[in-house]
Amino acid sequence: MSFKTKHLLLLIGCIGSFFARSQSIQILSAGTKTSIRGLSVVDDQTIWVSGSAGTVGRSTDGGQNWQWMNVKGYEKTDFRDIEAFDAQTAVIMGIASPAYMLKTSDGGQNWQRVYENRDTSMFMDAMDFFDAKNGMVIGDPLQGRVFIAKTQDGGNTWQNLPKSELPTAASGEAFFASSGTNIRMYSKTGFVFASGGKKASLFMPGSKRDLPLIQGKETTGANSIAIKNKKTMIVVGGDFMTKDSTSKNCYLSTNGGKTFRAPQVGPHGYRSCVEYLGGKNWIACGLNGVDLTSDEGKNWTWISKEGFHVCRKAKNGTAVYFAGGGGRIGKLIVN
Repeated sequence: MSFKTKHLLLLIGCIGSFFARSQSIQILSAGTKTSIRGLSVVDDQTIWVSGSAGTVGRSTDGGQNWQWMNVKGYEKTDFRDIEAFDAQTAVIMGIASPAYMLKTSDGGQNWQRVYENRDTSMFMDAMDFFDAKNGMVIGDPLQGRVFIAKTQDGGNTWQNLPKSELPTAASGEAFFASSGTNIRMYSKTGFVFASGGKKASLFMPGSKRDLPLIQGKETTGANSIAIKNKKTMIVVGGDFMTKDSTSKNCYLSTNGGKTFRAPQVGPHGYRSCVEYLGGKNWIACGLNGVDLTSDEGKNWTWISKEGFHVCRKAKNGTAVYFAGGGGRIGKLIVN
């Protein structure tokens, strides 16, 4: 057995033991007017967040201390998503017209504009990176087609996909910029993303399929999708105007999105983010709390009534962090 295999088995074993115990959320930061929806966790110690009023935050000690900054010249921009690569390098996404992508290579001291779109209908919703080079950003439909741009150099440059390669959207179908997690990349060119509004759909390369989540209004549909692999995925959402409703807010697929099934016990309200943690373990958060499952999404346990917009696991580690309204940042604690 190789060292890599032994390490993987040990990690899975630790995760199994982790979920055999009780969990709680430790609040690390709160009490500001900032709404935080962008969260990227590089490792157990390195965390980046982004949000309203041009705000970006960075911690290099597991969230105990934070360096806060308002990006100069972008003080009114809402940075709804962030992708960090290390303690010095990150890309942030500003949503509305004009829509911007900025990048820092010095821990946020300076930011370079790497993308700009001044289309008056422009609204970017989320981005994801497969690795340190390859990433995608999606936005609400323009003239009936989903906006997509790609990067192959770590976000230094971005290219809009030509109209002929953009998937079509139904009337009233769009995307939520609620947590930056309604798109996930599983390879350099492979992706899944989920829509909401009056129509909820699953998009993959060359295909578009209906989702069974609640839909029909501008406030309904899919908000987030997480993938274990190309076949196993969980999508969450609901209606953010009825945060306590459990109606059609979570579905699981084990065949690459061909079919979806509802959990036996679902998350306990509207959920804006879902994250895969390892093994059969997933976590989801929303306005009325946090749910966790350790049986591949069949049954969810309401572990906290503290509301958050987004939850992310460390890319290189096991720590799980949360961010939300009122400058609230939390960490999953195993008791």
